[in-house]
Amino acid sequence: MKDAKAAMEIRPLTEVDADAFRALRLTALQDTPEAFGSSYQEEVDQPREFFVARAAPQDPSVTFGAFAGTRLVGTAGLSVSNRLKEKHKAYMWGVFVLADFRGRGVGRELVQQIIDKAAGNVRVLQCSVVTAQEATRRMYHKMGFVPYGVERSALCIDGVFYDEELLAIDLRPVS
Repeated sequence: MKDAKAAMEIRPLTEVDADAFRALRLTALQDTPEAFGSSYQEEVDQPREFFVARAAPQDPSVTFGAFAGTRLVGTAGLSVSNRLKEKHKAYMWGVFVLADFRGRGVGRELVQQIIDKAAGNVRVLQCSVVTAQEATRRMYHKMGFVPYGVERSALCIDGVFYDEELLAIDLRPVS
């Protein structure tokens, strides 16, 4: 396991990574559709510019990628609000790791990168997770995210409704 982590590179994505990001994003939307608010059908025909904007947003927003060699195997995004009354908040989105790379700490490292980036820019980091995704929920809780609500029937996929747990982490320094 240590060797797998040592070989993994996590870095912000750039426009050069947009095609790899698109491929992984579409895989994610097909692999675990209940984990995302968006759907494969909504994104498959989007132009390259759509994926460039998601992969390489304007700072302080960012999308991190986990690379095994040159292969993109995981992502996590941070969207910092630019609204005047919400500049103190950011949202974590698009956390996904390919099945072959799960259980190696890749997801945890991606989320930690998001927390670290957010800590330098906002006071509150929010995210949501489908309540049935127990492993992901446990990881988020262990990393300091605290539930503040549940959105009932947040997603509907093929007539099946999924609840989402709403989570936040307070990034203010402890005094």
